[in-house]
Amino acid sequence: MSIKTAKFFISSQKISQCPKPILPEYAFIGRSNVGKSSLINMLTDHKDLAKTSSTPGKTKLINHFIINESWYLVDLPGYGYAKLSKSIKEKWQKMIEDYLSHRESLMTIFVLIDSRLEPQKIDLQFIEWLGVNQIPFSIVFTKLDKINAKQLAENTNKFKHELLTQWEELPTIFLSSAKNEAGKKEIIDYIESSLSLFVPIK
Repeated sequence: MSIKTAKFFISSQKISQCPKPILPEYAFIGRSNVGKSSLINMLTDHKDLAKTSSTPGKTKLINHFIINESWYLVDLPGYGYAKLSKSIKEKWQKMIEDYLSHRESLMTIFVLIDSRLEPQKIDLQFIEWLGVNQIPFSIVFTKLDKINAKQLAENTNKFKHELLTQWEELPTIFLSSAKNEAGKKEIIDYIESSLSLFVPIK
């Protein structure tokens, strides 16, 4: 699948403000500063579709982008940004959990993990929450260009090992780099393969 058009559609503070669930949706989420906006821009061939920033916590709303006029890419706020107040953290958490738990047109969520780091508790806890709530997800390790092959293998293997202490099998896993477009074809092909499985909500 080639992405011919990618446009911002709407930002929402709560699920009731999201577009009608008549198109399949693929959401992206991760710890703050994991490279989410850069990955989205790389996947869609749009330099500034998602706003990148060196300041974590820039994405504050549920952002829908319509792709090829046929499906939505959804940019969700990052989790784990320590400088947010408790009240804002709780508001963001409720917004994200409501969307993930109740969005009927959500096909899968891509959980972004920084490949440079050893397994982080907050990432593992979030993935466990997805499992408990039976929300389909895949994992995308980001920033491959900033780590050598040996360290990449060590970190990803440690992460897989941690998952297998709780899971019988691993989810689909992608390796990506916004800089050199690693993983782009694999992620887009994965999305394309599931588009036909979407049943419109009436």
